[in-house]
Amino acid sequence: MEMLFSELKCKDVINLRDCRCIGRITELEFHPDTGCICKVLIPKCRKSFNLFAKEEYIEICFREIRQIGPDIILVDLPC
Repeated sequence: MEMLFSELKCKDVINLRDCRCIGRITELEFHPDTGCICKVLIPKCRKSFNLFAKEEYIEICFREIRQIGPDIILVDLPC
């Protein structure tokens, strides 16, 4: 099934182990040789706003994604 990135980034990412919402995907990381998606990136929540701070991400390997549904993405990550 094909899906656009604009559709993918509107879905909440949920960890199966603790049913916690991790956030939403904002970036994809591709393998340089194959062009396949190897990681999805979700921004970490920051308590304070700093214009010059580098964005920090939660990195989820593509193999840790268990299911992509109509509204959510289920992942299997250690708690």
